[in-house]
Amino acid sequence: MNNFIVRTITGIIFVAAVVTCFLRAEAMVLLFAIVTGLSVWEFTGLVNQREHVTVNRFITTVAGVYFFFAMAYFCSDVYGGGAKSVVFIPYLVTIVYLLVAELYGKQPDPINNWAYTMLSQMYVALPFSLINVLAFTGTTDGRVVFNTLLPLSVFIFLWMNDTGAYCVGSLIGKHKLFPRISPGKSWEGSIGGAVVVLLVAWGIGYIDNIQVLDGERASWLSQDMLTIPQWLGLGLTVVVFGTWGDLVESLFKRTLGIKDSGNILPGHGGMLERFDSSLLAIPAAVVYLYTITLL
Repeated sequence: MNNFIVRTITGIIFVAAVVTCFLRAEAMVLLFAIVTGLSVWEFTGLVNQREHVTVNRFITTVAGVYFFFAMAYFCSDVYGGGAKSVVFIPYLVTIVYLLVAELYGKQPDPINNWAYTMLSQMYVALPFSLINVLAFTGTTDGRVVFNTLLPLSVFIFLWMNDTGAYCVGSLIGKHKLFPRISPGKSWEGSIGGAVVVLLVAWGIGYIDNIQVLDGERASWLSQDMLTIPQWLGLGLTVVVFGTWGDLVESLFKRTLGIKDSGNILPGHGGMLERFDSSLLAIPAAVVYLYTITLL
């Protein structure tokens, strides 16, 4: 019971922090910069336990956090103009340093170090940084505004998918989805989670398309209105790639032979476990949204 209480309290605080951070751009950037740093630090600590792997945790973590801030600066259009892309130069210099440093490190397997260093950036830092693409959107008059609903909806879909999958899978789950990696997941649960998300996506789409009485849209709604079918497509995209993200993290832990990636969140494990689904869902949502704008 004590563990259940701790897990519940931690879960409430976690959800509250994520939801409220999207009310202000500064809060979102600060929170997810911290999440990026903790996740990269956790990832590099785990891979450093493997034989012949010695990743520079500090510099790799700093690089990931800097990349997040650089993306936030670039996407938010703080100063405007093409010159703002220069903000990525220090990140590129850091990556080059991490590659060249292996020439002098005399490690037995520098390829492993390179691979895990780059994986920390591609698997952890890049997906979190892409949340800025969802959060800062352009308007028809050329301005860049902070979008609350769009990035928040990705996490709502992920949470609803987990809840629906757990409830349906516990009741009628019989056919294993991926027994080699995650024996607890079932096809019935996954379908149930998808149905729940589609219902929630329809509700969000309905609200998103409501015009307030004076003809102006509520400030907390998304600035680029999606149609209800587009919201349904986004929800389905998040479900599929969120499930894959969960499975990828499970495969990562099985490969390392560990049960939890960390213990920073009491009762919930590490940062990678709390954000595993989003590490694939966020990039997939960005690709989906860019795709429908081209159609």
